[in-house]
Amino acid sequence: MESNVTPDAFGANTLLIKQLLEAGLARNPSQEIVCGDAVRFDYAELSRRIGRLAAGLASLGARPGDTIAVMDWDTHRYLECFFAVPMAGMVLHTVNVRLSVEQLLYTINHAKDDFILVNTEFLPMLEAIWDRVEPGKQLVVLSDAASPRETRLPIAAEYEALLAKSHPVNAWPDLEESARATTFYTTGTTGLPKAVHFSHRQLVLHTLASRAALSGPGAGRFNHDDVYMPVTPMFHVHAWGLPYVATMMGVKQVYPGRYVPDRLLTLFAREKVTFSHCVPTILQMILDSAAVKGQRLDGWTVVIGGAALPQSLARAAMGWGVDVFAGYGMSETGPILTLAQPRSGRSDSPSDQEVAARCHAGWAIPFVQLRVVDDAMKDQPRDGNSPGELVARSPWLTQSYLGDAQASQALWRGGWLHTGDIAVMDPDGCVRIVDRLKDVIKTGGEWVSSLQLEDILLKHPQVQEAAVIGIPDPRWSERPAAIVVLKEGVVLDADTIRSHVKTFADAGAISKFAIPQEVMFADSLPKTSVGKLDKKLMRAQQAKLVGAA
Repeated sequence: MESNVTPDAFGANTLLIKQLLEAGLARNPSQEIVCGDAVRFDYAELSRRIGRLAAGLASLGARPGDTIAVMDWDTHRYLECFFAVPMAGMVLHTVNVRLSVEQLLYTINHAKDDFILVNTEFLPMLEAIWDRVEPGKQLVVLSDAASPRETRLPIAAEYEALLAKSHPVNAWPDLEESARATTFYTTGTTGLPKAVHFSHRQLVLHTLASRAALSGPGAGRFNHDDVYMPVTPMFHVHAWGLPYVATMMGVKQVYPGRYVPDRLLTLFAREKVTFSHCVPTILQMILDSAAVKGQRLDGWTVVIGGAALPQSLARAAMGWGVDVFAGYGMSETGPILTLAQPRSGRSDSPSDQEVAARCHAGWAIPFVQLRVVDDAMKDQPRDGNSPGELVARSPWLTQSYLGDAQASQALWRGGWLHTGDIAVMDPDGCVRIVDRLKDVIKTGGEWVSSLQLEDILLKHPQVQEAAVIGIPDPRWSERPAAIVVLKEGVVLDADTIRSHVKTFADAGAISKFAIPQEVMFADSLPKTSVGKLDKKLMRAQQAKLVGAA
């Protein structure tokens, strides 16, 4: 029988962020949300606070279509903004608080922020640029201190006081699913940061696909009995979209505030955390702290992204009990494209093959199409050996850079999103990232993968960190140079490092052209605002040294 009830009568034919909150609230209203040592409430209260935040912003004059910027640590307040702002028809701008003040100024003005919700710890950053911030923006301060710091900036409200005097929104509007929900700015590229954006529909689809990929029995999974704690900044690609997944599932969520390794370990033990995600540098800090405390990390599943997962780090983490594996994506992809979920259980003494498999980019999650192509957009063989640029399609990839038509066209040339990463694909569809297109080193007619060479350097037991960049060479065009940070108290020379790499070349693992003729030692390696190795800065520093010689 044909129904005479139209889908619009239900309001259920659209994909909206409010539905993610409703799913978690219906499933587990008494489940806990925890933030640090002082905050603990349930999903029912989370829903009320989200409603109060939306009402409070409206009382200050916020309207649908306005842009609400947030500058905060990873707190329950940030989670509330993830929902309240887009659910009220506004756009959430997650501000990268690790940008330089000039970049911060650019993003605030470019995004045309109407309100800025700012943790008092970041007020000095705003004070330094406020005379150049476009007028008309209202400030709401957030504070964890009993006595918030004084500021010369005009403050419209304090976050908790605003919520306390507001009656929660109970009926959320049925928005167009194509309405823009979030925007943020890419980092680590040349020139000014670029603004990516995502709609309600895109974020819901990303949430559903990520949930489907992570669910089920076995290692590398995220299920309803897990306890979730993000260790990726909330400003960085929606904390990889996993707060939306966790909320839809109705699981216990733990927010650590500022990342301090000892605090993270305390929360892990006290709250029985089982699922997290972070960049390799943060995982290394956690392992170092665990080693000092003698604290095992059994039962903790950790997804690594943002940079390649070195095999040495993966093996070390597994030795401490961590079920660790890599994921892959980028700001423009929302971010998750692939996951390298293990095909076997976790072991404290895994085989080299198992460790390597966990460090690949992995397999595409549902609704993601991937190709490895040459310069003419022709597919490379899926043989695990033929490199090309990785290009992607899925329903949630950003469709453009706001206000930058030329870069948008380059991003989507040929109808596929260009990742800028060089990859190979195995016959079973597993993707392995070889290098960034801009970081691959071409020497003597050979391609040298800086990522592979870095992984080999990190296999030396006395190497703490390593980076490889290409430096100009009159004979070979480029040659690889290694920048190495040694473990505390260790002294090695360049010949020892080269000899270590040569053993891998002699075994056929890498080309002889990959042996670095230039080996430099440093106390630390420069990193971008999201914890990636800043090779652009390293190349600039090296060029400056050569020019001064």
